[in-house]
Amino acid sequence: MSEKDDEGNICAVSALSRGNTAGSEKLKSFTHYINTAAQWTHEFTVLTECHFSLVLISLLSCTTNQARLTVSPSSSQFFKEVFVSLSCEEDDSSAGWTLRRNTSKQQRTQCGDVWGRGTGSSCNISTLFTQDSGVYWCESREGPISNMVNLTVTGGSVILQSPVLPVMEGDDVTLLCKTKTTPSNLPAAFYKDGSLIRKQPTGHMTIQHVSRSDEGLYKCDISGHGESPSSWITVTDKHTTTPPPTSSSPPVLSVLSCVGSVCFVVLLVLLVLLGRRCVHRKPEGETQTY
Repeated sequence: MSEKDDEGNICAVSALSRGNTAGSEKLKSFTHYINTAAQWTHEFTVLTECHFSLVLISLLSCTTNQARLTVSPSSSQFFKEVFVSLSCEEDDSSAGWTLRRNTSKQQRTQCGDVWGRGTGSSCNISTLFTQDSGVYWCESREGPISNMVNLTVTGGSVILQSPVLPVMEGDDVTLLCKTKTTPSNLPAAFYKDGSLIRKQPTGHMTIQHVSRSDEGLYKCDISGHGESPSSWITVTDKHTTTPPPTSSSPPVLSVLSCVGSVCFVVLLVLLVLLGRRCVHRKPEGETQTY
């Protein structure tokens, strides 16, 4: 065999070897993409199942029962050193409703911790002090809260007894101006948003067939005794007022909250999937070398 024939054979073998190597690399690359696709499909399935579970939990949280906070005696203003009872009126005691409050010195404290004595879903404050003034509400273990009630405790000698809960449009509302030590039928002047409404000889005033225009900040004054703190009176439309919400009719705010939670979960899952896909995707600038 000539020397040229040997060189030709060597070149042919070398070319064949390079061809086999290139084919092997392409096969490995194809296998890599197949495995990556299978892994991505599996992760997508797992994440989709997790996404479904999270959405289901969010939707179930929308059906949590809610309560309504009531106050006894029914007033938003109190003299100090008197008794008051607060109660969460509920449809399902298993929700575990507790009473919380915000005051000028403490935030989200629970009945029984540093104030009041709790019994089930009720809370009694045996002796009110001015530092007990604040916003009170019921809260369940699942998170939803009830209506909020603003209570004012004064060290003065005059209070205005007004509705604690919102008043339905068309109803009659009676306001009572009281002193701590003397009879509560003394002449009193009643004010709304700082302007005098009228003077009443017996210390009480009735607003008949209230409308939204009657909503505002009220106070009263008894000559020789002083002025009461101010309290806000809320008037609600008759056709929009409903009984305390139950599991079959979640409130609008809860529904909106749940929709927002579901949208957030969907967005989070899509971002995770996109991130994982980008990690497994081969950079465009990378080329195969043989």
